[in-house]
Amino acid sequence: MTKLHMNRRQLIKATAATTLFAPSILSARRAHAAGGTLRVGYISPRSGALSQISESDGFVIDAIRSAMGGKIDTAAGSFDFEIIDKDTQSDPNRAGDMASDLIYQDEVDLMLVGSTPDTTNPVADLCELNGVPCISNATPWQSWYFGRGGVPGEKTFTYTNHFFWGSEDLLEVYFGLWNGLETNKVVGALWPNDPDGIAFADAELGFPPALKDAGFTLVDPGRYQNLKDDFSAEINAFKRAGVEIVTGVMLPPDLATFMAQSKQMGFTPKFVTVAKAALTPKGVASFPDGLGANLSGEYYWGPQFPYTSSLTGQTTEELCAAYAEATGNQWLQGTGYVHSLFEAAIDTLKRTTEVNPEAIVEAMNATDLDTCVGHVKWGDFAVAPNVAKTPVAGGQWQLTEAGEYELVCTFNDVAPEIATNGTLQEKVW
Repeated sequence: MTKLHMNRRQLIKATAATTLFAPSILSARRAHAAGGTLRVGYISPRSGALSQISESDGFVIDAIRSAMGGKIDTAAGSFDFEIIDKDTQSDPNRAGDMASDLIYQDEVDLMLVGSTPDTTNPVADLCELNGVPCISNATPWQSWYFGRGGVPGEKTFTYTNHFFWGSEDLLEVYFGLWNGLETNKVVGALWPNDPDGIAFADAELGFPPALKDAGFTLVDPGRYQNLKDDFSAEINAFKRAGVEIVTGVMLPPDLATFMAQSKQMGFTPKFVTVAKAALTPKGVASFPDGLGANLSGEYYWGPQFPYTSSLTGQTTEELCAAYAEATGNQWLQGTGYVHSLFEAAIDTLKRTTEVNPEAIVEAMNATDLDTCVGHVKWGDFAVAPNVAKTPVAGGQWQLTEAGEYELVCTFNDVAPEIATNGTLQEKVW
């Protein structure tokens, strides 16, 4: 049992006594909403080790507030509209605390959450426990669904739905990237002891069987604890095995530590293809000695996506340009998924016929929406009916002539509608 699983179960157990009073609390929230205000809670890691993923949250929330103008028209009538956002500080326990605050103090009608299972899972668990509708994304669906006890083929959860891609999609992307260059097909894995790492390393549903079937040899030195300061044992194992491809699902500080120590120890694989750790241009630029050059991984949203916001009518290119103009920074992958959470939430609330959790869940389950990240419709994915799958492509961080890192899309066989705009290159050390 992992430490995070224990914390989540302890959290659920600790709140069980509180839920004895849930009916009166929920009744108060319904009456409050019917009196004039619909409240949406949003939780993400705005600070701490995961903060790079949520760098554009403030921009998106401000834009949504501006677009809504503090009002929303629903099938149940017109209401004031309020967004209350909370920072987890990248702490799973604090994520649960923030969810409790939003449920019991702020009395939100709908919860939104994203950015890795450290955030989505404890929040979704509390919402499920307390009967609060919740929409989440930006976590591979296996980590969210199976990590919370979801049963294959069964609609396990009543109040919590999710949309994102899964490890099977990521595997296809990674295989496509790795087959783009000549290698010995020996893969070294860096999977931590957290929900993502455990899901990716699963002997039946994760990377190992798929790697074997695709003709790759896996070198797995075992789970490591996040924020590790010494990867020399893993690096030595990779060197002995002749690893030319490194993969994993890592926090940004861990990837920086690993790459710096790899260079010091003379380990220079042709690919470093890591989920989660290399998602922003600032983050990639912060890696020491230019080691961010030609990192590869998921291209899960950006201007190459051919979609439009259902809320503002902006294309993905326009959303990226608006962020760059407002902040002076390059576009970020996370922007689209935060924006799409609010697209799904507002569409759900507009179709809600009564302001109570059951009616909101009914509207949520009936979602059939084109968003800036793709189509969101629950119920079509038989393996996990609480999940709607969205597309992903493969990309690489390449240096421009101006000396900046740019994420280019180099592989799109999994989602041909996402246009490529670059050619894959070997990792630079």
